[in-house]
Amino acid sequence: MSGRTPAPTVGQVGLIALFVTSLVTAQLTASKLLAFDLPASLPVVGATIVLPGAALAYAVTFLATDCYAELYGRRPAQVLVNVGFAMNFVLLGLVWSTILAPSSPGGVPAGEFESVLGAGTNVVIGSLAAYVVSQNYDVLAFHWIRDRTDGRYLWLRNIGSTATSQAIDTLIFVTLAFGVLPRLFGLGPVTGWDLVLELIVGQYLLKLLIAVLDTPVVYGIVRAIRRQETGGRVDTDTLAWRS
Repeated sequence: MSGRTPAPTVGQVGLIALFVTSLVTAQLTASKLLAFDLPASLPVVGATIVLPGAALAYAVTFLATDCYAELYGRRPAQVLVNVGFAMNFVLLGLVWSTILAPSSPGGVPAGEFESVLGAGTNVVIGSLAAYVVSQNYDVLAFHWIRDRTDGRYLWLRNIGSTATSQAIDTLIFVTLAFGVLPRLFGLGPVTGWDLVLELIVGQYLLKLLIAVLDTPVVYGIVRAIRRQETGGRVDTDTLAWRS
């Protein structure tokens, strides 16, 4: 029948699933602080890099949105990002409805359950603010670079958009989740400002490294999905996007 909306492809559904899974994982793991020893001392962070547990999972969301924007265009990518933003409220509501519901004596103690998942409320709120700004910026920056390079150099728009959007995201998220919200509203443990600065630097350094290293992955995903959807050869340097 003419006019029927094309069915979503395996690649499209896979990117959406990767984005949502990484987003939810990031929200549930961000309250744990990770510490990794470095081979050399760096300014601010010293010999140990400290970052929220969600750093890797959240970086994957930017990989997914860059692939989605490249394949399906700016508007579909913005829809994906903003629907994901709304789903954060669903996550928060479901988690707190479970925390507040009566617990069985034979299950996990209510206090322990709340200390693990409830402590993430500051993370979710901080992430919501950072997410809506940085993810929308990432899509716009990605296509701004693409338009000015005539659709060439996927590596440049992937690294350029992600590196700048991750800086925005990290600054907003860490400042709110670990610095402001615990002090103003008692959401989550209070973190010293020196550690907040270390978290900002540490998380951004990891995200910047991932943005550089994931470029071959972006090329591979885009090329594989293009070939699956078109059945033809794809020039991985131009990689025209669907309007």
